[in-house]
Amino acid sequence: MQNLISKKAIKEWPEGERPREKLIQYGAENLSDAELLAILLRVGNAGQSAKDLGRDLLEAFNGLSGIDRSHVEDLLKVHGIGIAKASQLKASIEIGKRVRSQEARPSSFSTAESVAAYCRPKFEGKRHELFLALLLDGQNQLLAERVVAEGVPTQATVYTRRVMEEALRVSASSIVVVHNHPSGKANPSKDDIETTCRLKQAADVLELILLDHIIIGSESFYSFADNNNL
Repeated sequence: MQNLISKKAIKEWPEGERPREKLIQYGAENLSDAELLAILLRVGNAGQSAKDLGRDLLEAFNGLSGIDRSHVEDLLKVHGIGIAKASQLKASIEIGKRVRSQEARPSSFSTAESVAAYCRPKFEGKRHELFLALLLDGQNQLLAERVVAEGVPTQATVYTRRVMEEALRVSASSIVVVHNHPSGKANPSKDDIETTCRLKQAADVLELILLDHIIIGSESFYSFADNNNL
């Protein structure tokens, strides 16, 4: 029965099998990944439903996380995916990340755990290094957040001057810098240690406080402050 249903356009399915109707009746959490994608894609191809197209995407990219990591150009290689569908997929994934980040936003950015939890969604799906500066007031409340460098898959060049300029621009009292390791390992490299030293020296000259440098790995994080390396 399911195979016969999948070959039809979604509007021709029994109402209880339609993803949108199922979402309304049972809630989004009870839909499969393919059904959720079908709602975003809206239509499939000739002889293929949106749900089938969703299954093709999941198979091609090894699940939702693979779709997240993919470039738009990669999505466009899947038959039935055009600019509109690819944009809808990328936008919906980004909205989910931002919701998670907002929910994880701490009342104070004074611990490495709270900063890592807040920043982790921002690095999901990134295949290159991304370097963030969190600019804080005297009570460790977030004044501003800046992307100060984006690099190739193995390294980002961090411009110390830019970090300090952004901090002074918003009259920050302290700074936390955070970046990811696409390899998944959170251990600091020689470049990470040298970058931290340069940032600390510059902050001291400007009477700013470098509270921490945190490296986000796939399952863990490394805090220079917690390891007494500041």
